[in-house]
Amino acid sequence: MSNQFTENGELIGFDGSQVAGKVDIYAHLNPIFRSHPTAPFVSKVKDIRILSTDIAILRAIVGMVPIGKSEINPELNAHQTLIAVKRGNEWQTELFQNTPAQFHGRPELVKEMTEELREQM
Repeated sequence: MSNQFTENGELIGFDGSQVAGKVDIYAHLNPIFRSHPTAPFVSKVKDIRILSTDIAILRAIVGMVPIGKSEINPELNAHQTLIAVKRGNEWQTELFQNTPAQFHGRPELVKEMTEELREQM
């Protein structure tokens, strides 16, 4: 995953971790992916905006189906935002942010998002 970032790209993780630079992003993510099996993601791209010929923003919603389960765990739903830049003929990630979709005090929004993601399964 870190290879998709620019040299100075930034990652803001689900837990609020902030990491800058391709090398540090690799150092941050490697033990996570090595030590923890990654549950399958369910995703839906909500919007792509081309800001110029070499800058774009992608917004998506995601959920995860815990290993051994068949349903999305709503507690792991998130909004993801990616800012991509084009260098030569290649798009790379300048910023990736993964924000929990907790919707504090609004369980109907959690349910709505989970249902929208279930449609992608």
